[in-house]
Amino acid sequence: MRPDGRDRYASLYFDYPKFDVFEASELHGEPTTAKVAIIGAGPVGLVAALELARHGVASVLLDDKTTVNDGSRALCLARHSMETLQQLGLAEKFLSAALGWTSGRSYYKSEEVFRLHMPHSAHERFMPMYNLQQQYIEQYLAQAARATGLVEMRWGNAVTRASVVDGKAHLEVSSAHGDYTLTTPYCIAADGARSVVRRDLGLRLNGDAYEGKYVIADIRIESSFPTERRAFFDPAVNPGATLLVHKQPHGIWRIDWQLQPGESEQEVLAEPAMRKKITAILAMLGETEPWELEWWGVYKAYTLCLDDYRHGPYFFSGDAAHLVPIFGVRGLNSGIADSGNIAWKLACVLNSDAPDALLDSYSPERRGATMEVFENASKSTAFMTPPTRGFRLMRDAVLSLSLRHSFAKPFLNPRQSTPYTYADSDLSTQGVQLSEWSSGPEAGAPLINHNLSDGSYLLDHLPHGFCLLAFVGRDQGATLTTDLRTLSAQYNSSIEVLCICRDGSAEAAIIDADGTLFQRYGASEGSVYLVRPDRHVVARWLEVDISNAEEALLGALARTV
Repeated sequence: MRPDGRDRYASLYFDYPKFDVFEASELHGEPTTAKVAIIGAGPVGLVAALELARHGVASVLLDDKTTVNDGSRALCLARHSMETLQQLGLAEKFLSAALGWTSGRSYYKSEEVFRLHMPHSAHERFMPMYNLQQQYIEQYLAQAARATGLVEMRWGNAVTRASVVDGKAHLEVSSAHGDYTLTTPYCIAADGARSVVRRDLGLRLNGDAYEGKYVIADIRIESSFPTERRAFFDPAVNPGATLLVHKQPHGIWRIDWQLQPGESEQEVLAEPAMRKKITAILAMLGETEPWELEWWGVYKAYTLCLDDYRHGPYFFSGDAAHLVPIFGVRGLNSGIADSGNIAWKLACVLNSDAPDALLDSYSPERRGATMEVFENASKSTAFMTPPTRGFRLMRDAVLSLSLRHSFAKPFLNPRQSTPYTYADSDLSTQGVQLSEWSSGPEAGAPLINHNLSDGSYLLDHLPHGFCLLAFVGRDQGATLTTDLRTLSAQYNSSIEVLCICRDGSAEAAIIDADGTLFQRYGASEGSVYLVRPDRHVVARWLEVDISNAEEALLGALARTV
């Protein structure tokens, strides 16, 4: 909702672009050439299109709108998502606009009771979290997608019906230029919580809906308070309930507060009531500058997902596959991880590097990630909005104890979004026992970044496809590179070797003069990590044998020969 007298796209800080309605070639009898259709030009669909393009795969991206999404939507990009954006060549664009943060505060009544410090060090290129409004996220991604030349952006093209015909995705599409059908071997359904594809395939989300409702409001105000997440429990302006405050770029602040039992949603959302409530909240925060109202609405928390994220040629991602509570900023970041996962696998299949069976790993990997999100998000949501009187009594006891006793403070940790480890995936090869490694990411875990002596970072040097991260001595690099190039050619798979050595003597080496990268990865000379295109570790060896690498690579590609 926007204030009286302002239309839907009259924003205080963002100029909404206007895209022309795309005139599809199918309207003139021409066949669809792209092998992948993507429904939904939100961040999840756009990242999927860009990831496919990164691997040389063309796609058709359809959206019923002719601009980016409006209102107050996703806000927080986690470090792992920023690393994905880096792979897409967009890190600097996002860094120039976003607000990074590492900490947060929680208050009980009027006293601070917990200080959140997310893990961060000088070794990392990115902060744990960045705040940037979804409008900018979509705009930057859409600009990048258009620039690839491999993404056909079909704005103003609404998918009205989805079905399976002869094993392919069959879409009926409507636009101002006319109606047409589009058929592709594969389709990524990133069409949100009200997914047309999910509806037409007769699928439903299963799980829980929480009783509590939250009002969400964006305002513009000049404030010197740093970029931190603030959570208030039982504040004077919202007694018995909770309140969240987040800083956004361009002087925009997001304020969320829990509706009180018995409060009328209609009365609360009336503009005069909104302004009165926000004025009281700002007074409590000590903010005295004039402010303007941008947008407001209401939401509920859900932990809902599909039983399977793949249905024939269709792959569900983002809100079309799962709905998660906003607490812990997991929705957008989970969706971006979905896109990265399915895109490299589709690319491998379409580039003849892997069989269709590889795509069957998408659902167990990403649904497993959803289950972990649900576990953590459910705890956070129950703490923010206790579902029963018993939960509320326990929550309030923890808050009360945290005023004077440090042992209670960790219970207030909101458990922010973290990347999932595919330890149990069929694509991961565990190899030696974890106890044999002193440190480093295990099979299924994402790589950890590390700053290098030349000012770059480890992830800056990753190739597009599979990578063998080889920790080598003076004479090992050339031999290993030769062996693995032979392996790459044998299986028609893109594998590159990235050598790390202490003195720069190996071919194309990253120099780790002080040995800290060796140490962080628990490596010695001869240790190797096999890494997927989405930066997750397939396998690792303290000492590699070419046959071990071959077996792990075949497993990661779902190949048996």
